[in-house]
Amino acid sequence: MTSIGVVGAGAAAAAATYVISETIDDATVTVLEKSGGLCGRAATRRNGDVTYDYGANYVKSDDERVADLLTETLETDGLVEVDGPIWTFDRDGEVSSGRDLAVDEHRWTYRQGVTQIAKRLFGRTEADVHRRTRVERISRDGGLWRLEDTDGEVWGPFDCLLLNPPAPQTVDLVRSAGWESDDLRETLAETIEGVPYRTIWTGVFHYPFELEVPYYALVNTDKDHEVGWIAREECKPGHVPAGESVLVVQANHEWSRKRYDEPPERNLEALADIAADLLEDERLTEPDWTDHQGWRYALPEDGVPTGPLRSAEKEGLYCLGDWVAGEGRLHAALRNGLEVGERIAYASS
Repeated sequence: MTSIGVVGAGAAAAAATYVISETIDDATVTVLEKSGGLCGRAATRRNGDVTYDYGANYVKSDDERVADLLTETLETDGLVEVDGPIWTFDRDGEVSSGRDLAVDEHRWTYRQGVTQIAKRLFGRTEADVHRRTRVERISRDGGLWRLEDTDGEVWGPFDCLLLNPPAPQTVDLVRSAGWESDDLRETLAETIEGVPYRTIWTGVFHYPFELEVPYYALVNTDKDHEVGWIAREECKPGHVPAGESVLVVQANHEWSRKRYDEPPERNLEALADIAADLLEDERLTEPDWTDHQGWRYALPEDGVPTGPLRSAEKEGLYCLGDWVAGEGRLHAALRNGLEVGERIAYASS
């Protein structure tokens, strides 16, 4: 029997677990997730009849394998396309029309939200998923891995271990390890430590009226505006009842970093004012309800050298996620997870 431990239940971990389940007959997989949800920053919440994706907004069809996974392998019931183009704005708030999607390009989510990707992938497996279980340290002894959570419970032993947290949190786990290969441990930690991240603070705003604009979203192209992205959830079928609007407003890195620990009410008021200016609609300063989320490690801005990662894999330690892929996109995380799952399957054969 092959026993596998997974830290984090993000998109990459879900894809890897799915591949392992499909390719290794005797595999048992234990997933420990610190939060109460699945799919990491591809996150969904609900408020009454409203569903909104407040992290990753959708998954693109840029990767053929991921497109096949969503449209052929998994159940397509509830899979929907985001309606409308993405326009741009500059540091001065000047809005310009963007390009329409090419014929073969798609932006997908689900009526129940983008987190369905991980839920459906894990649902195709017999993995034992434990939520609200934060791993504090890892160790390796006699060729086997163990995990210890913040409550002092020890999990394992595992033949191999998958680490799916953002790079800075993965570094902490690697450095916590009691591991025979001290040199490799430090080389791996120093390599992962070099991955730069953008911090994002997100506000969600609901309005009891429809917005009359010709785009799904606005993106700041010069990365020099207080806001990097504004999206309209009503452009996703099944997310927002007719006659209502929901804006997801993601602040840029500098604004988010400086104001990360400010009172949420103050940040929400500021972001609502910025949205009203960009969309030229003063009504947006007065939403009837709001939500928010801070992502200290939101988007990796670069990849990581693969040499140390491959050396660690020879000892049964696998890192995975969008930061390994070098692109802060949901399709990149899914593709990376598929590839890691395949390498584990090959190593166990």
